Amino acid sequence: MKKYAIADLRNLALAGHGGSGKTSLAEAMLFVAKATDRLGRVDDGTSVMDYDPEEIKRKISLNAAVAPLEYRDHKINLLDTPGFFDFVGEVKGALRVADAVVIVVCAVSGVEVGVEKSWSYADEYGLPRAFFINKMDRENANFHKVLQDLRNQFGQKVIPLQVPMGSAESFRGIVDVVRGKAVVGPAGKEKTEEIPPDLAGVVEEYRMWAVEAAAEAEDELTTKYLEGEALSEEEILRGLRLAFAGGKIVPVFCGSAAKLIGVEPLLGAAIDLFPSPLAQGQVVGNSPSGEEIRRAPAENEPLAALVWKTTADPFVGKLTLFRVYSGVFRSDSTVFNVNKGKNERVGQVFLIKGKTQEPVTEIGPGDLGAVAKLAETGTGDTLGDREKPMILPGILFPKPVLTLAVEPKAKGDEEKLSGGLARLMEEDPTFITTRDSTTKEILVSGLGELHLEVIASKLQKKFGVEVNLKPPKVPYKETIRGTAKAEGKHKKQTGGRGQYGHVWLELEPLPGGEFEFVDKIFGGAVPKQYIPAVEKGVRETMEEGILAGYPVVDVRCTLYDGSYHSVDSSELAFKIAASLGFKKAFMEARPVLLEPIMNMEIHVPEQYMGDIIGDITKKRGRVLGMEPVGQGMQLVRAQAPLAEVFRYAVDLRSMTQGRGSFSMTFDHYEEVPANLAEAIIAQHKKEKEAEE
Repeated sequence: MKKYAIADLRNLALAGHGGSGKTSLAEAMLFVAKATDRLGRVDDGTSVMDYDPEEIKRKISLNAAVAPLEYRDHKINLLDTPGFFDFVGEVKGALRVADAVVIVVCAVSGVEVGVEKSWSYADEYGLPRAFFINKMDRENANFHKVLQDLRNQFGQKVIPLQVPMGSAESFRGIVDVVRGKAVVGPAGKEKTEEIPPDLAGVVEEYRMWAVEAAAEAEDELTTKYLEGEALSEEEILRGLRLAFAGGKIVPVFCGSAAKLIGVEPLLGAAIDLFPSPLAQGQVVGNSPSGEEIRRAPAENEPLAALVWKTTADPFVGKLTLFRVYSGVFRSDSTVFNVNKGKNERVGQVFLIKGKTQEPVTEIGPGDLGAVAKLAETGTGDTLGDREKPMILPGILFPKPVLTLAVEPKAKGDEEKLSGGLARLMEEDPTFITTRDSTTKEILVSGLGELHLEVIASKLQKKFGVEVNLKPPKVPYKETIRGTAKAEGKHKKQTGGRGQYGHVWLELEPLPGGEFEFVDKIFGGAVPKQYIPAVEKGVRETMEEGILAGYPVVDVRCTLYDGSYHSVDSSELAFKIAASLGFKKAFMEARPVLLEPIMNMEIHVPEQYMGDIIGDITKKRGRVLGMEPVGQGMQLVRAQAPLAEVFRYAVDLRSMTQGRGSFSMTFDHYEEVPANLAEAIIAQHKKEKEAEE
């Protein structure tokens, strides 16, 4: 692929609701531009963009994929993103390095939640955006209804630049509103026709909207328009280009990716209207000490490249995908990871096209590339020049919302599991794995059930370890509400040397103090050398738990009396005696179970408030407050027991059709209600008996 000037580059992301046809549109654009010699289809598993075995199996996009195409002496880097909420991290990464986004909308389903989400993600990065109303060939396709819904939802700056000719089976082409011509037939077989009389009125109305928007974009055009002079086609396009780059208009295009209708006009619009990397102006970042730095997006500037995605492959190794913002990224060079403060040796640099890599000598400013086997670099890092370092703004990844426990199906696969999980964490910043010190389980956290299912599949396919995913155990704790004294005696007399340990312990609550051991022995009732063994016996018993196998906390244990045998006493005997005494005293000191209580912040549209509050109450939670946060959204602050909200991500999604979001952090421990505590204790006894 030849080298292109920065003004001739376009970085274009496709986003939208799952199933709207983003990948099909990407495949159609690649085919029409002759970047591929056959039209890839998602249903056949022949797509360039959906190449992962999981994507082929499920027939949906799970990863952001990139592929370049050449059209009319320009290069367009297409970034195809997943539509399912579980993979929003992939969308965020791709949008961070795009210069514009096309939000694909289904002509039948209309404005779904994925459309609203894509709009808000584009807002986060200040990206110009356009809509492509796809699937005009489907039964019940309704362009004008979808257009009206888009304008109602996103405002009057949503302006159609194309009108479909027919719909469903009769869909045969599009009318270009600005140029005033009809383009009929699929790509490669199109012909230009006059505008059909039945569309003339609506085309004229939409053209007036476009002309007004173009005229407002530049003073010269405004003056000419107000003086009643007609704007030329070139002037309208110039005005629309400026208005689009500044977010003043949101153009609407239409077509059918499957039938290749409207695809070539969209490619043309990407060149005529969509911004090049130059439109963003100077690149803004910070020095490692926090001072703002500005740089021109030019080859003669120091290197600044942002890593937007990392893939882990057991065969190829780690592949790092980046966008160059200034300077040139060269093969066989050394770059400086500004975030980590370390040099990275660069081997071969590539252009990426789906799963294939094309070796190149360098990647210039505004372009996308990849490099293999960087040791230190992760997603969101800036690669640059050690002498003139600049950190680019990173990527706003959402935090995980669903946690499950994971265990290998085969014994002995623990090492393979931890290695695989570590590699997948490098690849996916929305995936986290931890070990719970209380329950001893390995926990995996992600953005939803599908996300974690795909992680489990990758562990098997990429790293050869089959796993079970299951609800995690709640990290309950045990404590006491009263005070008690008890004796612990361990006496064993068989042939030879016996065992003798004898202690008196007093337990009392120690709220917030975790544990305190007090030695109140007088007169050597328990010799000094055995006191550490007493404390050790107590601590080990606390770790194992007494009521239901959970750690004991918030207790003061006082050793105040005991006795010993000059021959038979030993550290082990006192350790056993301490354990027996602690268990007795604990059971007499009004023992209770404690459960973790979580702080929750839930963002939901106002119309779902009743459902959300009712659901929190059902989950033994309490609402602490509510406040409006704009755009019809409310922030609900609440507290609820972790046991009730493990699957809140799933519940919230179904209650709000995917429009709600939440974050959750641990706050404190509280006593478990007696009836629930009984059930937990009974379950523990049952499991223990089964083990024996």
